[in-house]
Amino acid sequence: MVTTNRLAWLKSGLLWRTFFMLAFLITVSMVTWVASFRIVERGPRAQQIAAQIISIVTITRAALTHSAPDLRSELLFDLASNEGIRIYPLEDSDKIDPPPDNALMPDLEREVRARLGNQTRFSSKVNDIDGFWISFKIDSDEYWLMLDSERLDRTSGIQWLQWASVALVLSLLGAMFISTLINQPLSRLTAATRAVAKGIRPDPLPETGPTEIEEANRSFNQMVNDLQRIESDRAIILAGISHDLRTPLARMLLEVEMANLSDDARTGMQSDLAQMDGIIGQFLNYAKPTDTSSFEKINLSELIDNVVQTATRQSDVKIQTSITRNVYVSGNETEIRRVLDNLLENSRRYGKKDGDDCVEIDVSCHIRQDKVIVNIADHGDGVPEDEIDRLLRPFTRLDVARGQANGSGLGLAIVSRIIKQHGGKLRVSNREGGGLATQIELQLKA
Repeated sequence: MVTTNRLAWLKSGLLWRTFFMLAFLITVSMVTWVASFRIVERGPRAQQIAAQIISIVTITRAALTHSAPDLRSELLFDLASNEGIRIYPLEDSDKIDPPPDNALMPDLEREVRARLGNQTRFSSKVNDIDGFWISFKIDSDEYWLMLDSERLDRTSGIQWLQWASVALVLSLLGAMFISTLINQPLSRLTAATRAVAKGIRPDPLPETGPTEIEEANRSFNQMVNDLQRIESDRAIILAGISHDLRTPLARMLLEVEMANLSDDARTGMQSDLAQMDGIIGQFLNYAKPTDTSSFEKINLSELIDNVVQTATRQSDVKIQTSITRNVYVSGNETEIRRVLDNLLENSRRYGKKDGDDCVEIDVSCHIRQDKVIVNIADHGDGVPEDEIDRLLRPFTRLDVARGQANGSGLGLAIVSRIIKQHGGKLRVSNREGGGLATQIELQLKA
């Protein structure tokens, strides 16, 4: 499961996808370059090594030929100790291994035999002694000249591996820098987009850099400005609606109160007008933007206690609480109170079982790691599982499921909107044993 999540993360991250793509291309390019270099330099390298061997054999043979017989042993000692060149007589009984099996040997043998004669022999081991062995003649006598293998191939496989590793590490660091440079504008744009989604006005994005990034940032900044202007216009419109609609309602309530009506008629008209005022209030609450600058540290435990005490004043409500003390969150206290009021009112209205005199509601608040979890659940009939997602949509009324007869269908939509603007999460599910359970998750404020 962990491996699957890790692979999914690597696949979904643009930074890592870019990095691995660049790393793959760099690795392939390096391998191709090294292979091409080894192929191209094989001929000149074989010629260079052949020339070195021919010079060593020629000079050694001349030195032995022209040296005094009594000084040859001293000459052989000097060659072995100072130059790493050893001379041995070639015997028919010598145990000879084949020459080194590498790409250079065919060209090397051809070059050396062209100068020293076709009878020249090569070996990688003579009489179980490792080295680079080559035969030569002085008059009718044959000798072995043995050189250290490292003298001919100064660049070993380990050195090639070390150089390739250093080059690869530097290339990967460069790939990481390039990936970060490419993805930094996208990361900045993503962070700004998330801020807008939370109702926060982000700092303007820099309108510099490549043309595509510059155009994208300029368009985003223009969009943020347009949204801000729309929010301001909407606030003005909402204020006008509140005044233009509620003033006539207040006048109608006064006229109903003073009119010569029966008590039943007066009560019915007052109830209708109050319901209209409540619906208008829900419309305004749903459309009202949340000002994040008004957020402050709130003692959520005390706020829940206060809301619960207010709700229990109604005779048809029985609330069981389990609240952790001194739990703090950051937010607008009025908005959080509206969330709690709406949820408790929703449970009071629709969480009563048939035949019961009062509604039983369970309210809990506790801390889980760095989160605050608030649960509000009733013991009613709940809602169909396939209708739960619709509950959070504006103007949704599940009359059959919850016995809803009044309202605008904005209660849970308002709750969802406020919680989202506070950076939290809202989950709605059916409670085990019956009823609807609502869970709110907010960030803990230290």
